[in-house]
Amino acid sequence: MKVSKRYAWFVVGLLWGVALLNYMDRQMLSTMRPSMEKAIPELRSAENFGYLMAIFLWIYGCMSPVAGWIADRFNRKWLIVASLLVWSAVTSAMGFAHSFHQLYALRALMGISEALYLPAGLSLIVDYHSKGTRSLAVGVHMTGIYLGQALGGFGATVAAFYSWHATFHWFGFIGIAYAMLLALCLREKRSAGPQPATQPTIANPRALFRTPAFYIILIYFAAASVPGWAVKNWLPTLAAQNLRLDMSMAGPIVTITLSMASLLGVLAGGVVSDKWVIRTSRGRIYTSCIGLSLTIPSLLLIGLGHSTVDTIAAMFGFGVGLGITDANYMPILCQFVPPSSRATGYGLMNTTGVFGGAWITGLLGRSTDEGHLGTGFAALASIVLLAVVLQYIFLKPKSNEL
Repeated sequence: MKVSKRYAWFVVGLLWGVALLNYMDRQMLSTMRPSMEKAIPELRSAENFGYLMAIFLWIYGCMSPVAGWIADRFNRKWLIVASLLVWSAVTSAMGFAHSFHQLYALRALMGISEALYLPAGLSLIVDYHSKGTRSLAVGVHMTGIYLGQALGGFGATVAAFYSWHATFHWFGFIGIAYAMLLALCLREKRSAGPQPATQPTIANPRALFRTPAFYIILIYFAAASVPGWAVKNWLPTLAAQNLRLDMSMAGPIVTITLSMASLLGVLAGGVVSDKWVIRTSRGRIYTSCIGLSLTIPSLLLIGLGHSTVDTIAAMFGFGVGLGITDANYMPILCQFVPPSSRATGYGLMNTTGVFGGAWITGLLGRSTDEGHLGTGFAALASIVLLAVVLQYIFLKPKSNEL
């Protein structure tokens, strides 16, 4: 099916809104605990609240490969619409919850429904965009994720003006309305893609693991995801300690700096990658290596620096580097995996990243109790360095698209 360039970008815009709602709805709960404690006493326990946040991650991680497999075999438009409808309904239903067990069940259901979106959404975007715009299109979509994370942090602010019940209701209703818009405007597009005789088609998840390059891609994705989760979950704590700031100030400083830097990085990384890949098939590899390399001195500075200048510079460098890599995950996967298995491949990548994030969150928690949080951040630089070296040496695509 031939589509205009204008509609291809319209698809990115439509899915940008879905990405924003996806991350905003999942992030809201993290800031609304104080508002909910009176009605649900179990939330006064940090351990219980941790269980509530963790169930989403574990379910989301386990569901991601399944979600990718489904997206590779069924109509992605209706999968995205159904996913958005379900998680929006769950968000709205959380406003009716009266017990911890109800919240726990709803949070688990949200993990299932939200996992269905990203593999389907990204594979649809890359089918609409060729090598000239693919990384930029993915990068623009990623800005919706960054903004959704930032807006989700204002859930407590909205709850303070109204109530936590109304906050969940209204955000859920917005998602349901947006799903109706998607049903009217979004169209499926399957790209057959070139299939050279020398390149075997990967037809199932098992075949993905018979492709050596896919292991390197998994390592590359995890190497960026692990410090990414560490920064998201623990950098406000470290910044508050090092800068002697109240958490109410440290949190916004970290969130705003990282979001703005990532926004700059993801757009710059998309433009550079799309231009570089025209000159050489390794253009996206080189771009992502540069982005991932930027996070190495940033992690060292985050962990070992103690001044305001050190912290701001480190956060900015990390955000830019992470943004550059975010713009190139899916486009690089397209160089090694055919259209029929891209969503499955990304689902497996997502699982690796989420489980790595769960592991590092607990590990840095113990480091915090022992007073070594900064050292833990600095040590992550070695993981990233290994991934950069492996990626540069072993990822050698023969064309822009398999």
